[in-house]
Amino acid sequence: MNRSRWLVTICAGVLVGPATAEQARRPNLVIIMADDMGFSDIGCFGGEIRTPNLDALARAGLRFTQFYNTSRCCPTRASLLTGLYPHQAGVGHMMEDRGIPGYRGDLNRSSVTIAEVLKPSGYATLMAGKWHVCRPDRAEENGPIARGFDRHYGTIHGAGSFYDPVSLQLDGEPIAPEGDDYYYTDAIGSYASQFIREAPDDRPLFAYVALTAPHWPLHAPAEAIASYSGRYDEGWDVLRSERHRRMIDLGVVEGHWPLTPRDEEAPAWDEVPEVDRPWFSRRMEVYAAQVELMDRNVGRIVEALREDGRLEETLILFLADNGGCAEELGPSSHALYIPETTRDGRPVLQGNRRDLTPGPADTYQSYGLPWANASNTPFRRSKHWVHEGGISTPLIAHWPSGIPEGLGGSLLPTPGHLIDLMATCVDLGGARYPASFAGQSITPMAGKSLAPALQSGDREPHDAIFWEHEGNRAVRRGDWKLVSRHPGPWELYDLAADRTESDDLADRHPDVVAELSSLYDDWASRSAVVPWSDLPSPVR
Repeated sequence: MNRSRWLVTICAGVLVGPATAEQARRPNLVIIMADDMGFSDIGCFGGEIRTPNLDALARAGLRFTQFYNTSRCCPTRASLLTGLYPHQAGVGHMMEDRGIPGYRGDLNRSSVTIAEVLKPSGYATLMAGKWHVCRPDRAEENGPIARGFDRHYGTIHGAGSFYDPVSLQLDGEPIAPEGDDYYYTDAIGSYASQFIREAPDDRPLFAYVALTAPHWPLHAPAEAIASYSGRYDEGWDVLRSERHRRMIDLGVVEGHWPLTPRDEEAPAWDEVPEVDRPWFSRRMEVYAAQVELMDRNVGRIVEALREDGRLEETLILFLADNGGCAEELGPSSHALYIPETTRDGRPVLQGNRRDLTPGPADTYQSYGLPWANASNTPFRRSKHWVHEGGISTPLIAHWPSGIPEGLGGSLLPTPGHLIDLMATCVDLGGARYPASFAGQSITPMAGKSLAPALQSGDREPHDAIFWEHEGNRAVRRGDWKLVSRHPGPWELYDLAADRTESDDLADRHPDVVAELSSLYDDWASRSAVVPWSDLPSPVR
């Protein structure tokens, strides 16, 4: 493969040739997303896990400390790719089809992807990693190549073994893992770097790198795990306190926001039987290794940009799709994403069993609720829920030629949401967001560009930001946040005083509850959101 592969492409019936000199000056745009990673996991946000490459991007760039995702994998991907709330894009829940517009489990044609918007304006478009906005049997009609990407290496499905991922493709064609030492995180980093090096010199590029680390299963090479041996032997309670202190010292969180109590479903570390503690510690050791290996591949992508002479003119955005994942895996699960055997024929033993040591290809486990609670320090809840622990993501922005020197290393508390990434790419890429595309009317984008914040440290705030997932609901307006854990009542928090959602003010401010709940109802009505209890069963 060489650069001539890119010289002419077809997008929505428009012939796109080499960019003009003016177009070539537009920044390259690279979005890198982690999977199931908590707010405090990486070093520059307070974690002890070694992430030198992300930390370096943060030192030279910006850290957004109040940026939000949608609390779950495929809704987040739909929102990121389209600049819409996930229900507007047809992915209000997961990949099942509920037969109504907001819940088709398939990225709809009333939306356009960032790639579909940038390609007609001259961008080369590439992707490496997890798609997860259509079912594998729909990949030909609605996978990355069908939705605007010139190149794609990765999986269509939402989960899978790091040693033998299901639904693996290269440019729309099924392929098998390559080599005895195959590891999916490394393969994503390798292909992303290759695509960057092969992209045409006379055009800006857009790259979307959707890593699957550190989503379960707990898989990492033995030497990477060994480097964390003993690090977590003091348990999750000590880890949460350590991280919280570092986060305050870094300025990532305010000192007057209290550390939330340990999740009510998590035992105190001292209550864990001593015989079980090594297994619990090992789970976090593997998870930490997965995060470090993810960071190593971020470094490979940065180096590819540097070697290609593109780094100075590239905006890199790094974030996570939801908070740390508290899901426990049972011992008798059967699913497409769990292989029955390893590639060399050994049975795969799944489930969070204390007689299995996580990490190798013949195991399939998760790190569980107590460690997820630590990953989401100092917040409440985790993936699935729309309290801060489920929806808060670190966001790093690095752009040597675009972020003023005096801003480098700054922390920005300006609230933002995934919907803003499309608006940012359209703004900086000099593209036109279409009213119609391929004969289909397109829903107007919902976000606001981050460009002013990147260039001055501030921007006009959203009037309000909204969430819904599995009946869990929230709306944020200014510093007020109204939130409900399904099927519970509304809770109200002043996030300036209490971002850890420790003091519910709903009874003291019924007027604010009424105002914000009305805003939420209006948004839900116009955004194809259906109450969870009214959602139809999946179409068979």
